[in-house]
Amino acid sequence: MRNYKPLGEVVFEYLRNAILSGELKPGERLMEVTIADQLGVSRTPVREAIRKLEKENFVIMIPRKGAYVADLTKKDILEVLEIRKELEGFAAALAAERMNDTEREKLGRVIEDFNDGMINMDKKRMIDCDNEFHSLIFYASKNQRLINIIFDLHDQFQRFRLVYFNEFNNFHEIQMSHGRIFEALLLNDPKMARKEAEEHVENIRALVNRWITE
Repeated sequence: MRNYKPLGEVVFEYLRNAILSGELKPGERLMEVTIADQLGVSRTPVREAIRKLEKENFVIMIPRKGAYVADLTKKDILEVLEIRKELEGFAAALAAERMNDTEREKLGRVIEDFNDGMINMDKKRMIDCDNEFHSLIFYASKNQRLINIIFDLHDQFQRFRLVYFNEFNNFHEIQMSHGRIFEALLLNDPKMARKEAEEHVENIRALVNRWITE
C-alpha cells in the first residue's frame, strides 16, 4: 500500500516521461480517449494528469480544440541557457577539485559512448549520453544544494536538449567541448573547467540565438 499511487499520478508520470523522451512531440495533440484506451484506464485520471501537466507547463489547453504538448518559446530557451551557463560553470569548477578516479573513469566511458552514437548517428544515444555527461559533473560537485537546484530544473534542461539535438547537427562541436571539459577535470583545474563549461553553453546559446532570429 505504501507504493500505491493514484491513477492520475501514474498517467501523469507516463505522459511526462513520453514528453521528456520525445515520444510525444511539441504541438502534438493529447487525445483523452486514445490515451485512456492505451493505458486501460477511464478518462478521469487522464483528464487529471493533463490538468497537472498544464500547471507544470508541459501542456497548453486551446479552447474548443483540446490539449497539446507545449512548445518551448524563444524566451524559454534563452532563459534555460542563461541558467545552465552559471550552473554548469560552477559545478565544473567544484568537480575539478572533488571528482574521484571512479567518477572520471565513468565520465570517460560516457564520452566514448557519445562518440559511438555520433558515428552511428544515433540521436537517442547521444541525447542520453549528453544528459549523463552533465549529470555526472553535477553529482561530482558534491554540493547537495546545487544538485537539488539542478534536479528541479532537469525537465526544462531535458526538453531543450531534445529540441537542440533534433534541430542542429553540430555534434562534432559538442564532442570537442565535452573533451575540453573532461581534460580540465583530469587536470584538477577548476578555473579551466569553469571556463570550458561556460564556453560550451555560450556557444550553444549563440547558435540557438541565430536560429531563432532566422
